[in-house]
Amino acid sequence: MRLDCYKIHEFVPEIVPGNPRRAWMDAFTDRHPYRCLPLTMANSTGWEILCQVGLTMEWDGGPMEENITITADEHWPPVKNVADSHFRKGIVTFHTGHLFKTPPGWGVWVSGPPNEAKDGIAPLTGLVETDWLPFPFTMNWQFTRPGRVRFEKGEPFAFITLMEHHKLEEIQPTLRMLDDNRVLKEEYSAWSLSRGDFLKRLAAGEENAKKERWQRNYMRGQTVTGKEGEGHKTKRRLKAPRKPLPGL
Repeated sequence: MRLDCYKIHEFVPEIVPGNPRRAWMDAFTDRHPYRCLPLTMANSTGWEILCQVGLTMEWDGGPMEENITITADEHWPPVKNVADSHFRKGIVTFHTGHLFKTPPGWGVWVSGPPNEAKDGIAPLTGLVETDWLPFPFTMNWQFTRPGRVRFEKGEPFAFITLMEHHKLEEIQPTLRMLDDNRVLKEEYSAWSLSRGDFLKRLAAGEENAKKERWQRNYMRGQTVTGKEGEGHKTKRRLKAPRKPLPGL
Protein backbone atom coordinates (compact mmCIF):
# COMPACT_ATOMS: atom_id res chain seq x y z
CA MET A 1 0.00 0.00 0.00
CA ARG A 2 1.46 3.34 -0.97
CA LEU A 3 0.70 6.92 -1.86
CA ASP A 4 2.78 8.21 -4.75
CA CYS A 5 3.36 11.98 -4.67
CA TYR A 6 4.67 13.18 -8.03
CA LYS A 7 6.24 16.64 -7.95
CA ILE A 8 4.98 18.72 -10.86
CA HIS A 9 7.96 21.06 -10.60
CA GLU A 10 10.97 21.54 -8.33
CA PHE A 11 9.55 24.12 -5.91
CA VAL A 12 6.55 22.38 -4.34
CA PRO A 13 5.01 22.52 -0.86
CA GLU A 14 6.44 20.18 1.75
CA ILE A 15 4.35 17.18 2.84
CA VAL A 16 4.72 15.98 6.44
CA PRO A 17 2.87 13.58 8.77
CA GLY A 18 0.02 15.25 10.63
CA ASN A 19 0.96 16.97 13.89
CA PRO A 20 -1.17 15.85 16.88
CA ARG A 21 -0.59 19.15 18.71
CA ARG A 22 -2.63 22.34 18.47
CA ALA A 23 -1.82 25.75 19.96
CA TRP A 24 -5.35 26.13 21.35
CA MET A 25 -5.01 22.74 23.07
CA ASP A 26 -1.65 23.75 24.55
CA ALA A 27 -3.21 26.96 25.93
CA PHE A 28 -5.60 25.13 28.27
CA THR A 29 -4.68 24.62 31.93
CA ASP A 30 -2.86 21.28 32.20
CA ARG A 31 -3.38 20.98 28.40
CA HIS A 32 -6.46 18.92 29.22
CA PRO A 33 -7.87 18.77 25.65
CA TYR A 34 -5.12 16.17 25.02
CA ARG A 35 -7.06 13.87 27.34
CA CYS A 36 -9.51 13.55 24.45
CA LEU A 37 -7.64 10.90 22.48
CA PRO A 38 -10.00 11.07 19.45
CA LEU A 39 -8.86 14.69 18.92
CA THR A 40 -5.14 13.93 18.80
CA MET A 41 -5.66 10.81 16.70
CA ALA A 42 -7.69 12.77 14.15
CA ASN A 43 -5.01 15.48 14.08
CA SER A 44 -2.39 12.94 13.06
CA THR A 45 -4.37 10.56 10.81
CA GLY A 46 -3.08 12.00 7.57
CA TRP A 47 -0.44 14.26 6.07
CA GLU A 48 -0.18 18.04 6.10
CA ILE A 49 0.77 20.12 3.06
CA LEU A 50 2.65 23.21 4.22
CA CYS A 51 2.53 26.74 2.87
CA GLN A 52 5.79 27.59 1.09
CA VAL A 53 5.66 31.29 1.91
CA GLY A 54 3.74 33.59 4.25
CA LEU A 55 0.56 34.93 2.62
CA THR A 56 -1.78 37.80 3.40
CA MET A 57 -5.20 37.42 1.82
CA GLU A 58 -7.96 40.02 1.71
CA TRP A 59 -11.51 39.88 0.38
CA ASP A 60 -13.68 42.98 -0.04
CA GLY A 61 -16.92 40.99 -0.35
CA GLY A 62 -17.23 41.23 -4.13
CA PRO A 63 -17.97 38.30 -6.48
CA MET A 64 -15.01 38.45 -8.85
CA GLU A 65 -11.40 37.30 -8.67
CA GLU A 66 -10.13 40.88 -8.47
CA ASN A 67 -12.07 41.23 -5.22
CA ILE A 68 -9.49 38.97 -3.58
CA THR A 69 -5.89 40.12 -3.17
CA ILE A 70 -3.11 37.75 -2.17
CA THR A 71 0.29 39.12 -1.17
CA ALA A 72 3.32 36.94 -0.48
CA ASP A 73 6.06 37.77 2.02
CA GLU A 74 8.71 36.71 -0.49
CA HIS A 75 9.15 37.06 -4.25
CA TRP A 76 9.81 33.36 -4.79
CA PRO A 77 7.97 31.19 -5.56
CA PRO A 78 5.58 33.43 -7.53
CA VAL A 79 2.40 33.95 -5.54
CA LYS A 80 0.25 32.64 -8.42
CA ASN A 81 2.07 29.31 -8.07
CA VAL A 82 1.07 29.13 -4.41
CA ALA A 83 -2.51 30.45 -4.29
CA ASP A 84 -4.98 32.40 -6.40
CA SER A 85 -8.71 32.98 -6.82
CA HIS A 86 -10.05 30.25 -9.09
CA PHE A 87 -13.70 29.97 -8.05
CA ARG A 88 -14.12 33.68 -7.18
CA LYS A 89 -16.89 34.58 -4.65
CA GLY A 90 -14.45 34.79 -1.75
CA ILE A 91 -12.80 31.41 -2.42
CA VAL A 92 -9.02 31.08 -2.38
CA THR A 93 -7.35 28.16 -4.18
CA PHE A 94 -4.05 26.69 -2.99
CA HIS A 95 -1.91 24.63 -5.36
CA THR A 96 -0.61 21.39 -3.86
CA GLY A 97 2.20 21.09 -6.43
CA HIS A 98 1.83 17.31 -6.59
CA LEU A 99 -0.02 14.73 -8.63
CA PHE A 100 -1.12 12.03 -6.19
CA LYS A 101 -1.68 8.40 -7.18
CA THR A 102 -3.36 5.72 -5.07
CA PRO A 103 -4.18 2.00 -5.59
CA PRO A 104 -7.48 1.05 -7.29
CA GLY A 105 -10.53 1.91 -5.20
CA TRP A 106 -8.64 4.32 -2.96
CA GLY A 107 -9.02 8.10 -3.06
CA VAL A 108 -7.59 11.10 -1.24
CA TRP A 109 -9.77 12.97 1.24
CA VAL A 110 -8.50 16.56 1.34
CA SER A 111 -9.55 19.16 3.90
CA GLY A 112 -8.12 21.72 6.28
CA PRO A 113 -6.13 20.59 9.34
CA PRO A 114 -8.52 18.76 11.72
CA ASN A 115 -9.59 20.59 14.87
CA GLU A 116 -7.93 23.85 13.81
CA ALA A 117 -10.31 26.77 13.39
CA LYS A 118 -9.15 29.80 11.42
CA ASP A 119 -10.93 33.11 11.95
CA GLY A 120 -12.54 34.60 8.85
CA ILE A 121 -11.96 31.69 6.49
CA ALA A 122 -13.03 28.04 6.37
CA PRO A 123 -11.62 25.01 4.51
CA LEU A 124 -13.64 23.26 1.82
CA THR A 125 -13.41 19.47 1.76
CA GLY A 126 -13.04 17.22 -1.26
CA LEU A 127 -12.78 13.52 -2.12
CA VAL A 128 -10.50 12.99 -5.12
CA GLU A 129 -10.37 9.78 -7.21
CA THR A 130 -6.60 9.64 -7.31
CA ASP A 131 -6.56 6.03 -8.52
CA TRP A 132 -7.15 7.25 -12.10
CA LEU A 133 -6.75 11.05 -12.11
CA PRO A 134 -3.84 12.21 -14.35
CA PHE A 135 -3.69 15.79 -13.06
CA PRO A 136 -3.32 17.48 -9.65
CA PHE A 137 -6.08 18.69 -7.36
CA THR A 138 -6.19 21.94 -5.41
CA MET A 139 -7.22 22.91 -1.88
CA ASN A 140 -9.86 25.62 -1.45
CA TRP A 141 -10.70 27.96 1.43
CA GLN A 142 -13.78 30.18 1.57
CA PHE A 143 -13.86 33.55 3.33
CA THR A 144 -16.70 33.61 5.86
CA ARG A 145 -16.86 37.42 5.75
CA PRO A 146 -14.97 40.28 4.09
CA GLY A 147 -11.64 40.89 5.76
CA ARG A 148 -8.02 39.83 5.96
CA VAL A 149 -6.44 36.51 6.92
CA ARG A 150 -2.89 35.19 7.21
CA PHE A 151 -1.24 31.90 6.33
CA GLU A 152 2.24 31.72 7.80
CA LYS A 153 5.17 30.04 6.11
CA GLY A 154 5.14 26.39 7.18
CA GLU A 155 1.46 26.51 8.21
CA PRO A 156 -0.63 23.62 6.89
CA PHE A 157 -3.07 24.71 4.20
CA ALA A 158 -4.25 21.16 3.42
CA PHE A 159 -4.60 17.84 5.19
CA ILE A 160 -4.87 14.62 3.20
CA THR A 161 -5.76 11.11 4.20
CA LEU A 162 -6.73 8.00 2.24
CA MET A 163 -10.16 6.42 1.93
CA GLU A 164 -11.26 3.20 0.29
CA HIS A 165 -14.38 5.04 -0.77
CA HIS A 166 -15.91 2.35 -3.00
CA LYS A 167 -16.33 0.18 0.11
CA LEU A 168 -18.53 2.79 1.75
CA GLU A 169 -21.36 1.92 -0.62
CA GLU A 170 -21.32 -1.66 0.67
CA ILE A 171 -21.99 -0.58 4.26
CA GLN A 172 -25.53 -0.99 5.53
CA PRO A 173 -26.30 1.21 8.56
CA THR A 174 -28.75 -0.62 10.83
CA LEU A 175 -30.92 0.94 13.54
CA ARG A 176 -31.18 -1.21 16.67
CA MET A 177 -32.29 -0.94 20.28
CA LEU A 178 -29.59 -1.25 22.91
CA ASP A 179 -31.81 -3.78 24.73
CA ASP A 180 -31.26 -6.16 21.81
CA ASN A 181 -27.55 -6.51 22.65
CA ARG A 182 -27.29 -7.80 26.20
CA VAL A 183 -23.48 -7.76 26.43
CA LEU A 184 -23.18 -4.25 25.01
CA LYS A 185 -25.95 -2.97 27.29
CA GLU A 186 -24.19 -4.40 30.33
CA GLU A 187 -20.98 -2.62 29.32
CA TYR A 188 -22.85 0.62 28.72
CA SER A 189 -24.66 0.37 32.07
CA ALA A 190 -21.38 -0.26 33.89
CA TRP A 191 -19.85 2.79 32.20
CA SER A 192 -22.89 4.96 32.96
CA LEU A 193 -22.86 4.05 36.66
CA SER A 194 -19.11 4.55 36.90
CA ARG A 195 -19.27 7.90 35.11
CA GLY A 196 -22.11 9.18 37.25
CA ASP A 197 -20.37 8.12 40.46
CA PHE A 198 -17.11 9.76 39.40
CA LEU A 199 -18.79 13.07 38.56
CA LYS A 200 -20.60 13.09 41.92
CA ARG A 201 -17.37 12.43 43.80
CA LEU A 202 -15.58 15.09 41.79
CA ALA A 203 -18.33 17.66 42.45
CA ALA A 204 -18.22 16.83 46.17
CA GLY A 205 -14.49 17.52 46.24
CA GLU A 206 -13.46 13.97 47.07
CA GLU A 207 -9.67 13.85 47.20
CA ASN A 208 -9.21 10.69 45.13
CA ALA A 209 -11.52 11.96 42.41
CA LYS A 210 -9.67 15.31 42.34
CA LYS A 211 -6.37 13.46 41.95
CA GLU A 212 -7.75 11.37 39.11
CA ARG A 213 -9.33 14.46 37.43
CA TRP A 214 -10.58 12.33 34.56
CA GLN A 215 -11.39 8.72 33.81
CA ARG A 216 -8.78 7.08 31.62
CA ASN A 217 -10.68 4.06 30.28
CA TYR A 218 -10.66 5.23 26.67
CA MET A 219 -7.02 6.33 26.85
CA ARG A 220 -6.08 2.89 28.21
CA GLY A 221 -8.21 1.09 25.65
CA GLN A 222 -10.27 -0.63 28.32
CA THR A 223 -13.94 -0.83 29.17
CA VAL A 224 -15.03 -0.09 32.73
CA THR A 225 -15.27 -3.84 33.32
CA GLY A 226 -11.66 -4.29 32.23
CA LYS A 227 -12.09 -5.67 28.71
CA GLU A 228 -9.30 -4.68 26.31
CA GLY A 229 -10.16 -2.72 23.18
CA GLU A 230 -8.85 -4.65 20.19
CA GLY A 231 -6.47 -2.63 18.01
CA HIS A 232 -6.42 0.33 20.41
CA LYS A 233 -3.86 3.03 19.57
CA THR A 234 -2.81 6.13 21.47
CA LYS A 235 -0.41 7.53 18.86
CA ARG A 236 -0.35 7.66 15.09
CA ARG A 237 3.07 7.30 13.47
CA LEU A 238 2.72 7.98 9.76
CA LYS A 239 5.66 7.76 7.40
CA ALA A 240 7.16 10.89 5.91
CA PRO A 241 7.42 11.03 2.10
CA ARG A 242 10.72 9.70 0.75
CA LYS A 243 12.43 9.04 -2.53
CA PRO A 244 11.50 5.68 -4.10
CA LEU A 245 13.62 2.63 -3.40
CA PRO A 246 15.41 1.05 -6.39
CA GLY A 247 12.96 -0.85 -8.57
CA LEU A 248 9.84 0.89 -7.22
